[in-house]
Amino acid sequence: MYKVIVFAGTTEGREIAEFLDRKGISAHICVATEYGEQLLQGGQNLEISHERLNAEEMELLIKEKKCEMVIDATHPYAAEVTINIKKACEAAEVSYIRVLRENQENQNSGDCLYADSVEDAVALLEHTKGNILATTGSKEAAKYTALTDYESRVFLRVLSLPDVVKQCKELGFQGKNLICMQGPFSKELNIAMLRQWDCKYLVTKMSGATGGFQEKIDAARICGCISVIIGRPLKESGLSVNECKRILCQKFSLKSQAEISLVGIGMGSAETRTAEASRAIRESDLLIGARRMIDSCREFGKDCYVEYDSQKIAQYLAEHPEYEKVAVLLSGDPGFNSGAKKLLDVLGNQVKVISGISSASYFMSRIQKSWDDVLITSAHGKHTNLVSLIKRNKKVFSILGTRNGIQNLAQEMAALGLNRAQLYTGECLSYPDEKIRKGAPEDFLNYEADPLSVVYVENPDAQKEYVTHGIPDTEFLREKVPMTKEEVRTVSLSKLHLEEDSVCYDVGAGTGSVSIEMASRAWNGKVYAIEKKALAVELLKKNREKFAVENLEIIEGTAPEALENLEPPTHAFIGGSSGKMETILRLLLEKNPSVRIVINCIALETVSETLQCLKTLPVKEEEILQISVSKGKSVGNYHMMMGENPIYIISCTGGAGG
Repeated sequence: MYKVIVFAGTTEGREIAEFLDRKGISAHICVATEYGEQLLQGGQNLEISHERLNAEEMELLIKEKKCEMVIDATHPYAAEVTINIKKACEAAEVSYIRVLRENQENQNSGDCLYADSVEDAVALLEHTKGNILATTGSKEAAKYTALTDYESRVFLRVLSLPDVVKQCKELGFQGKNLICMQGPFSKELNIAMLRQWDCKYLVTKMSGATGGFQEKIDAARICGCISVIIGRPLKESGLSVNECKRILCQKFSLKSQAEISLVGIGMGSAETRTAEASRAIRESDLLIGARRMIDSCREFGKDCYVEYDSQKIAQYLAEHPEYEKVAVLLSGDPGFNSGAKKLLDVLGNQVKVISGISSASYFMSRIQKSWDDVLITSAHGKHTNLVSLIKRNKKVFSILGTRNGIQNLAQEMAALGLNRAQLYTGECLSYPDEKIRKGAPEDFLNYEADPLSVVYVENPDAQKEYVTHGIPDTEFLREKVPMTKEEVRTVSLSKLHLEEDSVCYDVGAGTGSVSIEMASRAWNGKVYAIEKKALAVELLKKNREKFAVENLEIIEGTAPEALENLEPPTHAFIGGSSGKMETILRLLLEKNPSVRIVINCIALETVSETLQCLKTLPVKEEEILQISVSKGKSVGNYHMMMGENPIYIISCTGGAGG
């Protein structure tokens, strides 16, 4: 008993037969010739025969094998065979599936003529002059003998089988006029043949992509030949190979076992795709990716699914087990600001990653700059403190991703006085409309770029950062607003244990000395400076601008009310509570039960209040220290130590004690 019978006279038939074998589905494969049988080479789950059967014999075979389904993957010109298979299936009461290669009918044009049959094509060619390359097969050879001077004028291309050669010689095709070769035939090979025999016409059937139709048509056009195209004798509908596979998977409850490749396709043009990437795409059954990625690979003629969400991709693959090799297309290189990380998490061990040319490497080569010492970041789809990075680094590369990204950057740089910096911008990289510009910030103040853009900045005035905490007090604009002094600030910040992506609150920010240092250290995070006094808020704004910390947001208001609508903090510094210490602490712990907190106290009453709160709140790692700072002051020829108010630094972490 065989579950499926396949009548396989085409490439599509062989592909389906091999699919059934790989999936462990027993199948009987019928081919028309011994040559077709040799091409299949058998399989563990396949039985192959090459007898030519009429409708009654087909019916007997279907009943004998007790199959559940019949697949007709015969040649589109084998009209009689298709009719017989349908009759046999109806008589045997077995489901029938017709598999057809895509129809590649071209529109009428000056370099193409159309005929309903080979006979009509011969009649048309009788009134022309010039050699003819006939690619319609040996079965049609006799029809060309009706053409005057066919022995010298027609170059017949057929399979290199002894019976075929004998038949053609008997008809008068011999010597150089009989071309015996096995395909597939590339465009280049077709061109060589047309030129070798100085052909003015090429006769072909509408055989689809796998029949080499387009390669013939393209070759004819390059050689200035007229293509005589014979339309299909039977108007029929059918399924593609993949649609057939989908039905087989549903019928036999097959699960997805796809080989998945995350393919970096470079900038988008074919020239920036690696050979490995092109091979993975060419060998795949399905392409997945965002619209731009899919559009850049349309020439491969693959099934496509436009999607970039990892969960939706995983779900689609689970629902479509017919696809055995899948290429997920990613812009640039999968390891550089792509969706590869999420896909790897979702798809697991099934995945192979194929590297590509990143936007950074491509663009730096286009502007002839080395990039081993460049700070590389991205502002695409996320907030990046780009101006701050440029102010502190001599060389910065970033992906942008909005039309106003370049002009916003230029305006911010100009406002900070970074006028000596040089910007290199790149848009639509690798595409025909690629645009690369160079200039100062003032040259880009009103520049609207393509969203698909990058920028490289050289800043000769980059300021070196302090490696440790402790920006000198004199660097801050202060006036009459209280400020956490350098020494106390340094110890307090060390107790905070900041990370580069921390989300920080500075409650009672004052001049913003703590906020500025937080924002500089947590450069890839966010700092909220909460301050109720108008004068202090104005100073905060000025200091933010001076130190170019884009990730610092000023919240004017009183805690805890001003904190309620902010995102949960990972770290919080409290420099002033206005008598609301307990409510502030409770809110912080509600927002994030594991928040890290550092509190500065001057008055003993505040110390006492804070310690009482910590006894009742879910915190651990409590620590209290006192710091007293004395600074030397010159008095004539002497130095005297002048003491400042002692400060209590209390720290803790949210969570159960222990």
